[in-house]
Amino acid sequence: MTEFIKKKPTSFSDFLRVLFKGVLDPIGAFLIRAGIMPNTMTMIGVVGNILGAILLATGAITWGGIVILLMGPIDALDGTMARIGGKVTSFGAFLDSVSDRYSELIIFGGLLIYYIRQDNLLAIGLVYLAAAGSVLVSYVKARAESLDYEAKVGILTRVERFLVLSPCLVINQPMIALWIIGILANLTALQRIYHVLKQARNLHPPVDPPHH
Repeated sequence: MTEFIKKKPTSFSDFLRVLFKGVLDPIGAFLIRAGIMPNTMTMIGVVGNILGAILLATGAITWGGIVILLMGPIDALDGTMARIGGKVTSFGAFLDSVSDRYSELIIFGGLLIYYIRQDNLLAIGLVYLAAAGSVLVSYVKARAESLDYEAKVGILTRVERFLVLSPCLVINQPMIALWIIGILANLTALQRIYHVLKQARNLHPPVDPPHH
């Protein structure tokens, strides 16, 4: 790999981990001493998001948003617990990533059911656009990394999407979040595709055909 690919930009998620390290580490250490495993914390987050999605589907948008907002710190704690407890495993990282995708799609599913009941075609379309963009952002990164590229760039990664969606749900304005995520998540996927393209060109620059 060239130096261009090895240089990995610091993501907003990495910045937040450093910023809140002094808060998360003591809580994570306490939970480990209490006998709670990191993977258990991961699944608690998924269950909590399922509960939030059910509330969204029934029209209790604010309460659903509050539950989903509370799941944010839990999502951050599983990785912290694995790190400080010496329990970092490939499967744990895999489970964390997969559960993040499930949680996000479950939340969008709750909103989808709510808007289907409201017969709101515009909102249904926006839910689809937001869900598709969110999945593509993660897929592009995963696929790029499987090919030894780096793709952590982008204006709306999962943390940003959470910070957009949760507050909007709490104030009962899900459409604002859906517009923002629907547009910017897909732009983020395109950003990552272009970022990988630049790396590919840097590794394999075009060769001029031989002149006869």
